[in-house]
Amino acid sequence: MLNTVYRLVAPRTFEPVVVSQDTAGKVVVRPTHLSICNADQRYYQGTRDRAVLDRKLPMALIHEGIGRVVSDGTGTFRPGDRVVMLPNAPVEQDEFIAENYLRTSRFCGSGFDGFMQEAMVLPPERVVLLPSGIDPEVAAFTELVSVATHAISRFDEIAHGRRSRIGVWGDGNMGYIVSLLLHMRFPDAQIVVFGRNESKLHDFTFADETHLVDDVTEVELVDHAFECAGGEGSVAAIEQIIDRINPEGTVSLLGVSENNVPINTRMVLEKGLRLFGSSRSGREDFERTVALYREHPEVVDYLGALVGDVVGARQVADLSAAFETDIRKPMGKTVIKWDM
Repeated sequence: MLNTVYRLVAPRTFEPVVVSQDTAGKVVVRPTHLSICNADQRYYQGTRDRAVLDRKLPMALIHEGIGRVVSDGTGTFRPGDRVVMLPNAPVEQDEFIAENYLRTSRFCGSGFDGFMQEAMVLPPERVVLLPSGIDPEVAAFTELVSVATHAISRFDEIAHGRRSRIGVWGDGNMGYIVSLLLHMRFPDAQIVVFGRNESKLHDFTFADETHLVDDVTEVELVDHAFECAGGEGSVAAIEQIIDRINPEGTVSLLGVSENNVPINTRMVLEKGLRLFGSSRSGREDFERTVALYREHPEVVDYLGALVGDVVGARQVADLSAAFETDIRKPMGKTVIKWDM
């Protein structure tokens, strides 16, 4: 099959290229809705290290997206099925290490072509069926939701059983999703959100408490914490978490920072804290996320608040327009309605 792939060849420059792909034993999916991630923006704007850009470009971006099945040589899916595409492609299995942490796994939009293609040719195990009637603009960023699902599942295995108050640091997209999923997963726990922007915190209507990070001296300590700030905010967030968490609490690190982050190890030791990092997700996390959509449709309604601009893409110029629009957004997810 001949397929057109829209690759970033240099910062802010996309070019189409036609490739030949073997569809035997694969599912052919026509992308319909794609979602832009901060990682995509770092490639698009050229803010990654020059050596990284030279090594990874040219490359099709985007690892968050859904589509319609065109054909399936395995008979697993029917033409027209709406599915979420999994960006992680493991080439081996390990008894102890999950697929998203194996160094040999291939990840779309990070060294390998992402979803900005006329069609995606995927093994059936890299495709998950979506519930009928789901809002496609929300479903487009299911991958991001699955990362939160993954982190919370790991937390559930690691953290001790006292979960009266769980703190979330970060008022952006990840903080919103993690807080929402914690609220659904642990309905008896108080979910306490800490952020920098009061107007953003107003959107966390499902949280039990919200606080600005510069006014926490009177706030009760939390039993466990999730760091979702990322970037330059990671330093202050982790420092405040260590100060505002009870002894033997568990800290889940989710925020991505390009720079090294100093950590007050003296207090980590003194309090006996557990710190663990989570990144990406696997098939099981996608399945759990889709099951959550099906069993709790109100979750999709809450996630709808994150949908920002929806930009149609019919020609190459529209791709840059979508990314430029995303740069200017205050919060939320920019969704590309893919008609290439």
